[in-house]
Amino acid sequence: MSAVPEVVVHADTTVMAHATAARLLTAVADAQASRGTASVVLTGGRNGNALLAALAEAPARDAVDWSALDLWWGDERFLPDGDADRNATQAHEALLDGVGVDPARVHPMPASDGAFGADVTAAAAWYARELAGAAGPEDPSGVPAFDVLLLGVGPDTHVASLFPGHAAFAERSAAAVAVTEAPKPPPTRVSLTVPAIRSARQVWLLAAGADKADAVAAALAAPADGDVPAAAARGRERTLWLLDRSAAPPAR
Repeated sequence: MSAVPEVVVHADTTVMAHATAARLLTAVADAQASRGTASVVLTGGRNGNALLAALAEAPARDAVDWSALDLWWGDERFLPDGDADRNATQAHEALLDGVGVDPARVHPMPASDGAFGADVTAAAAWYARELAGAAGPEDPSGVPAFDVLLLGVGPDTHVASLFPGHAAFAERSAAAVAVTEAPKPPPTRVSLTVPAIRSARQVWLLAAGADKADAVAAALAAPADGDVPAAAARGRERTLWLLDRSAAPPAR
């Protein structure tokens, strides 16, 4: 059973980034207190990177044990390792290199100059196997039960690299999928699928700016199993939309 979306509106993007950082630190600390470990799926883009920067500056940053945290990605641009446009590169620069993460528990998606070369389908299949290997016997769909899965929302309602009308959005068997001919550059990517996203305990969707307002309104009005990717992103326990005022739908 997926959670009905909740909406939290912040005054502006700066407040949103810092409030979300505090919320995420609390969620991770609570998970670690309960189970000794935690698992988070990171997102890139302007809001994801603003969140990482806010985490790096947060006074409560050391309330979590960064060495007992598994980090995954919702999607990745299929570019060479270390490319400035890769989400993993940006995450390391903004946060991960300064907080004492365990490299063995950081799970980047493959790069285009890695073991699979230009074979993005093989790269996606490998990531699906990594997810399955980290899943416990009680975890849904052979994917870890992520504590928090973060997603940015695009102006076209895409999340991760699942675009409206694209074949990757329709994938319902694999946990990770190769994306080719994406409508947003670069065209080749790896993405989690809808079932993998829905394995998370909590899914948090981030949207800020007036250019996201129509997408937010469309997703909040659409059914979870319709043709709007952002509407399909639901957590098992909680689905949280974190918005700034300019992206928020009009108050009723």
